[in-house]
Amino acid sequence: MSLVVTVDFLLVPGAEHDFMPLITENAVASMRNEPGCRRFDVACSTDGAHVFLYEVYDDKDAFSAHLESAHYLAFDAATTAMVREKRVKHFRLAVSPA
Repeated sequence: MSLVVTVDFLLVPGAEHDFMPLITENAVASMRNEPGCRRFDVACSTDGAHVFLYEVYDDKDAFSAHLESAHYLAFDAATTAMVREKRVKHFRLAVSPA
């Protein structure tokens, strides 16, 4: 059963210009380097204040490996001061028509 993780970031005003390249790098590294990461989409509001992640992992162990990866740890450390609020939710994938 696949694990879906959503993350909703509310950024500090003006931080989107520094944040977006870092989240893009993290998403690309996750897809390239993590065998258990099946999807990592990044969406943002038109004003750039909100960034939403939709991630799919094989299971909880694959997500745990993501949280321990060097690229995630570097991203997290580099963006802490850019984030006003962060909400993480976990779901199980119920239907995937693809």
